[in-house]
Amino acid sequence: MNASDFGDFWQLVVDVWTDGLFGIDIGQIVVAVAIFVTLLMARNLFTRFVLRRLEKLVKRTETELDDTLVEALRNPIRFIPIVLGTFLATSYLNLSDELQVFATNFNRSLIAFTIFWGLYRISDPLSAIMMHAAHILTVSMIQWLSKAVKVAFALLGAATILEIWGIQVGALIAGLGLFGVAVALGAQDLFKNLIAGLFVIGERRFHPGDWILVKDVVEGTVEEIGFRTTTVRRFDKAPVYVPNARLSDNAVTNFSRMTYRRIKWVIGLEYGSTGDQLNAIRDAIEAYVTENDDFVQPSETSTFVRIDRFSDSSIDILLYCFTKTTNWLEWMEIKERLLLAIKNTVETNGTGFAFPSRSLYVEALGEDVEVAPLHITKKGE
Repeated sequence: MNASDFGDFWQLVVDVWTDGLFGIDIGQIVVAVAIFVTLLMARNLFTRFVLRRLEKLVKRTETELDDTLVEALRNPIRFIPIVLGTFLATSYLNLSDELQVFATNFNRSLIAFTIFWGLYRISDPLSAIMMHAAHILTVSMIQWLSKAVKVAFALLGAATILEIWGIQVGALIAGLGLFGVAVALGAQDLFKNLIAGLFVIGERRFHPGDWILVKDVVEGTVEEIGFRTTTVRRFDKAPVYVPNARLSDNAVTNFSRMTYRRIKWVIGLEYGSTGDQLNAIRDAIEAYVTENDDFVQPSETSTFVRIDRFSDSSIDILLYCFTKTTNWLEWMEIKERLLLAIKNTVETNGTGFAFPSRSLYVEALGEDVEVAPLHITKKGE
C-alpha cells in the first residue's frame, strides 16, 4: 500500500463523513445528537427549577386553583426541553431545502402539541372553577362541559398539526361527508342516547349521588351521567349502565328529592274492641306522632290518625304521617320505634290486633240434629 492508495482511502473517508446521511455532515449529526441528549439529560434539572419557582409563587396566594394548575402543567413543562432540544439540533444542521421544510414543520408540530396538551391538562382545574356556579349549572352539566372542552382542545390540536403539514382540514371533512352519513345511519342509537343525555341534564332530573327508581329498569344511586350511558349503582353494589334514552323516555322517581318520607299504615284491631278502647288507642298514637320531633307536624303537611272502617276481619285505624328525615336507615329506625309504641298502646288498653279470619256455618237438616255454627279461623299476615 503506497501513499497514493492511502490518500485515496482518506479521500473516501472524508467524502463519507462529509456526505453523511441525506447529504448532512456526520460531524454535524454527532453535534446535533449531543445537543439533543444534553437537553434531554438536563430535563429533570430544568423542570425542577421551573416547577420550584412556580410552586413558590403559587404558595404565596390563598387560593388552591393556581396550585392545581401548576400540577396539571407538570408533564407539559417536562416536555419543553425535548421540544427545545429538537429545535436546536435541527437548527444546527445544514439541511437541504426539503429537509429544512420538514424540520420546520416537525418543530412547529411539537410546539403545537405542547400548547394544546397544556390546555387539555388545565381543563380539569377549570372545571373546578365552574363548580362554584353549581347553583346555575348542575354538577352533571359541568362535567359534560369539562369533557366537551377536553374534546375541543384535542380536536383543535389535531387540526392545527394537520394544517402545519399542509393537510386542509375543511377539505378532509368534506371528503368524509359520505362516510359520516353512513356512520350516522349506523349510529342512530348513539346519537339518540347523546341527545337524551343532554335532555336529562338540562331538565335536572337527577344528579350524581341521587337515589332514583326507573320502573322495570333500575333502582339505585346515580354515579355518573356519561355521553351515552348513565352509571347507576344498585344497592347490592352492582353497577348498571343504563342508556340515556331509557332514562329520558321513562318516568324517573328521584327519592333523594323527597321533602319528607311518608308512613301510611292500616292498623287492624279486633272486633271485640270497645269504642273507648278504640278512642284511647287512636288518641295515644296521635299524641305520639304530634309530640315527637321525628315527625312533621300537622300544620306543615297532612297528618292524621282516624278510625277508618269496618274491614272483613278487623276495625281499621288509618295512620298517615311523614318523617322529617328522608334517609332510609333513619326512617326505618323511626318506623321501628313507632311500631313498638303502637303495640304497647294496644296491649295496655286491653285489646289486640286482628288477623284475617273466616266464619263458616254448617247447617244440617232434620229434626233430631242440632244446628251449631262452626268457626274456622285462618291466621294470615
